Amino acid sequence: MLSKHASVVAASAPKARLIPLALAIHLAFAGALALGGHAAAQTQAAAVVQYDIPAGPLAAALNRFAQRSGVAVALDADKVQGLRSEALKGGFGVEEGFNALLRGSAFVIGKTDAGYVLVAAPKGQPTSAAADAASGETVLRTIQVTAAASPDELPAAYAGGHLARGSALGVLGNTDIMDAPFHTTSFTAKLIEDQQASTVAAVLLNDPSIRATTSEGHIYENFSIRGFEISNEDLAFNGMYGVAPQGHVPTEFLERVEVLKGPGALLGGMAPQGSVGAVVNLVPKRAGDKPLRRVAADFSGESQLGVHLDVGQRFGQGQRFGVRVNAAYRDGKVGVDGQNKERSLASVALDYRGEKLRMSLDAYKDGEHITNGSSWMATFAGPGVNAPPKAGTNLLRGIFGKLDTQAALLHADYEFSDSLNAYAGLGAMRYRYAGYINGTRARIKNAAGDYDGQTYNQRGSSDTVSAEVGLRARFSSGPVKHQMTLGANAIRLDGGRATVMNSPLYKSNIYQPVTPLLAATPGAPLQSGDATLSSVALADTLAFAGDKVLLTLGARHQRVQSATFDGKGVKGLEYDKSALTPALGLVLKPWDAPVSLYANAIEGLSQGSKVNDPQSNNNGFEFPPYKAKQVEAGVKWDLGRFAHTVSAFQIKKPGVVYDEQSKLYGIGGGQRNRGLEWSAFGQVGAQLQLQGGLAYTEGKLTFGEGKPNNGNTAFGTPKWKANLGAEWQVAALPALALNARAIYTGAQFVNAKNTQQIGSWTRYDLGARYAARAMGRDVVLRANVENLFDKSYWAGSFNDGFVTQGAARVFKLAAATDF
Repeated sequence: MLSKHASVVAASAPKARLIPLALAIHLAFAGALALGGHAAAQTQAAAVVQYDIPAGPLAAALNRFAQRSGVAVALDADKVQGLRSEALKGGFGVEEGFNALLRGSAFVIGKTDAGYVLVAAPKGQPTSAAADAASGETVLRTIQVTAAASPDELPAAYAGGHLARGSALGVLGNTDIMDAPFHTTSFTAKLIEDQQASTVAAVLLNDPSIRATTSEGHIYENFSIRGFEISNEDLAFNGMYGVAPQGHVPTEFLERVEVLKGPGALLGGMAPQGSVGAVVNLVPKRAGDKPLRRVAADFSGESQLGVHLDVGQRFGQGQRFGVRVNAAYRDGKVGVDGQNKERSLASVALDYRGEKLRMSLDAYKDGEHITNGSSWMATFAGPGVNAPPKAGTNLLRGIFGKLDTQAALLHADYEFSDSLNAYAGLGAMRYRYAGYINGTRARIKNAAGDYDGQTYNQRGSSDTVSAEVGLRARFSSGPVKHQMTLGANAIRLDGGRATVMNSPLYKSNIYQPVTPLLAATPGAPLQSGDATLSSVALADTLAFAGDKVLLTLGARHQRVQSATFDGKGVKGLEYDKSALTPALGLVLKPWDAPVSLYANAIEGLSQGSKVNDPQSNNNGFEFPPYKAKQVEAGVKWDLGRFAHTVSAFQIKKPGVVYDEQSKLYGIGGGQRNRGLEWSAFGQVGAQLQLQGGLAYTEGKLTFGEGKPNNGNTAFGTPKWKANLGAEWQVAALPALALNARAIYTGAQFVNAKNTQQIGSWTRYDLGARYAARAMGRDVVLRANVENLFDKSYWAGSFNDGFVTQGAARVFKLAAATDF
């Protein structure tokens, strides 16, 4: 639902220590406060743009027109409720197009310092004549304008184009950053292209609160967000769990990578693996209003070559039907020394946008095959930590692994009226894997780097079916406006894994590795998992005082049903537990300035564990789902072309503790993370774009007085992390853009005992983009280098006691052209 002052703003075109890096970020963003503005408005107003907007609700048509034209519009949604517009097709200026949509209504478009606004047509004048008066001599009060997308409309890109004005909040739908009671970030396809970020992990590295917990050359991607692990299996695709690609998630078919920091059980239900640090949602590409024919070739690593085809087209009456096809293939040496990676992606996105009905079908096939090596992790026998070997060292020459994911997702939305719509989704995924894809580790015995190695060969499968259905209603009760959602979802997961085959032990050294012994090939997979996650949620966002107060209340009832299987695939004990997770969110806009104060109290869920201790008095007991609880408060400041978010949070995730006196296991203690975060992004003047921020996290283990490790710092939780990224459009050569990025991660403990610690590290990246003309075609050339100084460092930790190594320097080149 559009807020009282709803608007849409489209995108404008175009390592040392912590203290100096933080100072650089502070000075850069302080300059942004002085320089940020609204310089592009007059140029946009004068431009003639081609539009093809179908007939439908007036508010939705105005919203879409504002996005397409790249301007802001403010209106009282109550006044246009129930009104409809005719279709708009052809070339129009901004004011001409707005008034064409408003023809026959009681409104015309007016102009303010902040953008465009609907005003009542002067009495006795038709709307076409009143338009000139409203846009000419009429003086209007300057009003606060904030962007607000409808629950099903993709939020527009922010100034600079690398981040978006909003993101999906599960059952709450797409929400503008200034209206969201959470700290959210949404990275766009433009950022992905400009940085040549080929996987989701490479995209998320732009956020100071996020670090990868598996190395670049590994076959899986996992993350730490706000100090809590996020499994690759817990990524959402188009708002639904269980259907995202496995392993390295490719980006060629993604329009957005959205992050909602903190747990989100109310918003989307329990993640399959129970991650609580954040909700990461992948938004697939759709066909745009303008036909697209694009091909790109790229080179990276030692010798990896790739090609990417991206084709989009709309057709039919009112261009209601759309198709977007992405196909990508890469093969060659990349990752650790001598490692080869073959990656393939084929995807198709079909959509229909009618007057009342919207539908989409996304289908993809993603495959990855690694040979002759993998990145690895290490653990240490003594209290110290060995120095890392040269970046890119390959301990596992000769191993291989293969992942294959296929999925399809159908989604539909039907608008019964301006105040009621229904949505539904159904998806399925088939995942198969084989080879040496886990257990790539070295247990180091001494300061010389010696270790006893072992390889693990496995074969497995996973089949998932995911579904959702819901109703959204928009209505008023006196002066209070409501946006209420009732939704339900379910995920069915079936897994199979053969007995993992282990190789004999062999001796090696991390500084002078030998060729490892390989394990035998396992047999066919047997059933190893069976789980169903189902839930029902009810949420209501109440708007008071002219949308200056937004209160979100809701709760989700989650049920977890699962079964265990023995090594022969025979079904064993069953688990059936449920939990209720309430949530509260509040947004206050107390001033005319574009500032939002927000707070939330929300929970996350993880499946409860089973006691497996014959000496305990409750052996075999299965705990209900664990509830992680977050409280957060912050402030957001949107300067029109530059935005800030500052937040403070606390997340408590319980664990299981043992009482020696009663000999009982019970839920208690766990991990408590407290933190402060600052993120900022946008355009500074006409040439400079900045993004980044700081994150301070204090993670503590809270198992109770006298318990082992109680009060210790949570492993894998550095206190300080910082990012600063910049892109500069060269004034003397407008076709050239230069970019740079610094990524800082502070020292961190790598085990719960706090006896082992790795030092801080800073990585620098550089890049350039050049728009050229060749053989009558526009060509964009890109060059990037990551880890510019080829620094060797331990990047972070994975599980208790294991460290991962940072990737070696890698050069990336790409050329793209439309045809």
